[in-house]
Amino acid sequence: MKKRNQIIIAFRTAFPYTFPIFAGFVFLGIAYGIYMNSLGFSAIYPILMSLTIFAGSMEFVAANLLIGSFNPINALLLTLMVNARHLFYGISMLDKYRGTGKKKLYMIYGLCDEAFAINSTINVPKNVDKGWVMFFVTLLNHTYWVLGATIGGIFGSVIKFNTEGLDFVMTALFVVIFIEQWMKEEKHLSPLVGLGASIVCLIIFGGNNFIIPAMIAILGLLTLSRKSLEKVEVESI
Repeated sequence: MKKRNQIIIAFRTAFPYTFPIFAGFVFLGIAYGIYMNSLGFSAIYPILMSLTIFAGSMEFVAANLLIGSFNPINALLLTLMVNARHLFYGISMLDKYRGTGKKKLYMIYGLCDEAFAINSTINVPKNVDKGWVMFFVTLLNHTYWVLGATIGGIFGSVIKFNTEGLDFVMTALFVVIFIEQWMKEEKHLSPLVGLGASIVCLIIFGGNNFIIPAMIAILGLLTLSRKSLEKVEVESI
C-alpha cells in the first residue's frame, strides 16, 4: 500500500512538468498520423510506429523510407545521424538513472529531447521517489505522442480532405528545431556549422544525395569543435 502511494505521488509530481509537452506532442502527432494516411498508410501504421519507434522527427523520415526503394544501409545511416544526439543524452543521463532498477530500461528506450530536458533538471522533493518521477515523465511524453498519432491516423482514415502541402510538416519540424537551437545560443556556432555543412554538401552531392554526407560532416565538425562549444556554454551560464 505504501509503495502504491509513492507511485501515485510520483505520478502527480511528474504530470505538471509534462503538461506543456501535451499540446505540442498531440498536435504534431495528429499531423504525423494524417501525413502517414496521405502517403497511403492505414491508421494502424502511425499507431504502431509511434508506439514502438517513438522518435518524432525520425518517424516522419521513416514514412518516406517506407515508400522508397529498399535500402537498409541508407536507412541505418540516416537514423543514426538524425538521432545521434541521443548518444550524448544517454551518456549524460547515466548518473541520473542509476539506482532506478528495471525502470531504467524503459527510460532509456523512451529518452527524447523533452524527457531529457525535464529529467536532467527536475527538482524532486526528498520524500518522493525520483526514479518513479522520471519514469512517469518518460511514460507521459510517450503517451501524448501515441495519442496524437492515433487521433491523426484515425481522423485521416475516416475523413477525406485535401492533404496537398501536408508533407511540408516535416520540413517545418526541422525548421523549428533549427530556430530553437539558434535562439538558445548566443554565438550560434553549432547552427552555423549545420547550415554551412548542409549547403556545401548540397552543392557537391545534389539534392537527392546530400543528407548523409551533410550529417557526417556536421557530426565530425561538431566533435572537433566540442571544446569551443563547451566554452560557450559555460560562459552563457
